[in-house]
Amino acid sequence: MWRWLWTRVVRAAAGPRSACSRRGCSNSSSTSSSAPAAGATIFALSSGQGRCGVAVIRASGPASGHALRSLTAARDLPPARRASLRLLSDPSSGEPLDRALVLWFPGPHSFTGEDCVEFHVHGGPAVVSGVLQALGSVPGLRPAEAGEFTRRAFAHGKLDLTEVEGLADLIHAETEAQRRQALRQLDGELGQLCHGWAETLTKALAHVEAYIDFGEDDNLEEDVLSEAHKDVRALEAALDAHLRDARRGQRLRSGAHVVVAGPPNAGKSSLVNLLSQKPVSIVSPEPGTTRDVLETPVDLAGFPALLSDTAGLRDGVGPVEQEGVRRAQERLQQADLVLAVLDVSDLGSSASRHFLASVVGPRCSLSPGERQQRLLLVLNKADLLPGAGQDPEPRLPPHLLLSCLTGAGLDDLLEALRTELAALCGDPAAGPPLLTRARHLHHLRACRDALAHFRPARDLALAAEALRVARGHLTRLTGGGGTDELLELIFRDFCVGK
Repeated sequence: MWRWLWTRVVRAAAGPRSACSRRGCSNSSSTSSSAPAAGATIFALSSGQGRCGVAVIRASGPASGHALRSLTAARDLPPARRASLRLLSDPSSGEPLDRALVLWFPGPHSFTGEDCVEFHVHGGPAVVSGVLQALGSVPGLRPAEAGEFTRRAFAHGKLDLTEVEGLADLIHAETEAQRRQALRQLDGELGQLCHGWAETLTKALAHVEAYIDFGEDDNLEEDVLSEAHKDVRALEAALDAHLRDARRGQRLRSGAHVVVAGPPNAGKSSLVNLLSQKPVSIVSPEPGTTRDVLETPVDLAGFPALLSDTAGLRDGVGPVEQEGVRRAQERLQQADLVLAVLDVSDLGSSASRHFLASVVGPRCSLSPGERQQRLLLVLNKADLLPGAGQDPEPRLPPHLLLSCLTGAGLDDLLEALRTELAALCGDPAAGPPLLTRARHLHHLRACRDALAHFRPARDLALAAEALRVARGHLTRLTGGGGTDELLELIFRDFCVGK
């Protein structure tokens, strides 16, 4: 019985039994074009462009060893995975190019799974150009395309697709939180989670098919179907938990939308310049200086954010300012976090009272669970207060005192921003893996939708098909059965040499 059940597990892992597979016919399109071309050896500069102390040039493919011998005029390859000092020479003319460290990585124990070699040369442009030209003259070598090294690692099973995406995010990470999240994904946490879920569905599918074929057999345990039903419902709950948190990972990767809003001359532009540490917005005592929405990506307390400076909210005196106010109100509705800025010395003005009533009040009156947005109320120009530490208006909602002129209160504001952004983006150092891309969200939603049709009490054949569809989405999330168009979209984010 158990031998038969194991056969079912293997069959379930292979996917549905199509008419073609049952007849034993072959499919000429089964070979993925994502695999590297046979016999092709690629090379590229893997470190950054420009003058530097050391530049890294790598090659990958079956002719890597020949390329290393050609440039070092050595008959024997150096010890694997150990740095060796060698004189590099042009194989055509014998002219010395550089004295460099070389590292030999025989496949499959390399990044790409192929034979690889790295040349750590001096980073002058002439040295790098000379070594690249020498490699180009070696038969069987060609320049690499963008992302081709990583694509070969994927094709040889060194990385799954979620790990590839984690590597891309790590290369592009600009904040501490992005680095931590990308490193967790590169380490395979999201892929391992999806593999575990796929194994659960494989086991459930094997049990359902066993019941279809041997439902009346005395050798089949009575609770086989109920165990499958229990596992599927537990998986549904886990998927629901991750789908509820989906926006957090996407915010962490792309940046939370932080909108700075308030009445004219409250200091919004000064705050944007202070947080971005550069003159993004024009600062002037004249009301209505900012007419359009000015956006800048910033690192706020270690989290990525898109900071938007908006026009002062008031009844505009002209059509241009009125349009600016309309755009400001539109961005307020789209914000993940609102920085509401008021002039602490002008709280009694009609503009400040209207802003408190129309923007701050409605958002603060809701319970945390009902709020669609987070809000921090900042009272700027605290340097104009007569007494240090004096609360100008205790009846206001919770607020922070700040002086953009002196910087007083900035540390408290950054700590508050860190708390708010951690809630919006999630903690990249703890908790379950985050869903950072729309592709992840799509496949998990499709998996969850398929499991909603799993009703073995009605029709076992349809229940089994629901499990196959759900498992297929988990497989595609980690790279199995991915289309060439999807792979091109992902790998185009990589630079040449990676």
